Amino acid sequence: MSSFADARKAAWDTETTGPDPLTDRIVTAAFTVRGGGRPDRDFSWLVNPQVAIPEAATAVHGISDAKAQAEGADPKVALDELATNLARAVEWGMPIVAFNQSFDWTILHHDLVRHGLPTVEERVGLHPLPLIDPHVIDKQVDRWVKGSGQRKLKPTAERYGVQLEDWHTAEADALAALLIAEAQFERYPQLNNYGPAELFAAQQAWRAEQAADLQAYFRSAPKERGGDPKKIIDGSWPLIPAPRKEGQ
Repeated sequence: MSSFADARKAAWDTETTGPDPLTDRIVTAAFTVRGGGRPDRDFSWLVNPQVAIPEAATAVHGISDAKAQAEGADPKVALDELATNLARAVEWGMPIVAFNQSFDWTILHHDLVRHGLPTVEERVGLHPLPLIDPHVIDKQVDRWVKGSGQRKLKPTAERYGVQLEDWHTAEADALAALLIAEAQFERYPQLNNYGPAELFAAQQAWRAEQAADLQAYFRSAPKERGGDPKKIIDGSWPLIPAPRKEGQ
């Protein structure tokens, strides 16, 4: 991979009906392309998820059932357009950034399947996935961040000098992820030594290790600190697979 600062790169984000990427639905999505000496390009979608949007989710992203039903696009159309943009970026070898990429990649994957559409992986075939996850990278390069919630998007952005106003819109969160990644590649130039396939494999390994460490912590922690001896933290990245049904 050439210097990340010079590359034409993409970033994306979704806002959803809830926190479970296996069962929840996409409500808004953004896809932005920057750099490489060419004009920026921005795409966004408001989607009718065709299920109720819980009040807790509306409180985060501001999209109500009424708004989604009145103004939201048919999910088959919007999701297909989003997946098409991602697939083109993969085919062009463009770095694709998302903060906590496994959430967005997984919820899109299962939403596409739900609507009978090909997944991004099916669209690109054997092309390597040039995915970049600033959340995974941050945990790898700076392991001693203290304080509850300090690994979330906004405090992570602040640690890398990224300042934005419209948090929790897909457009702003995608841009924040991209700017964090740019700051990471500048602060830790060794990241530029990875090719796309190498960085993909490294992030998979880092995410698995991070999940294993967190699982071990919860299994050994006292109950009053959230401890659970049977706690399971899935370290899959970028796709969290659906659980197998009995007999599969």
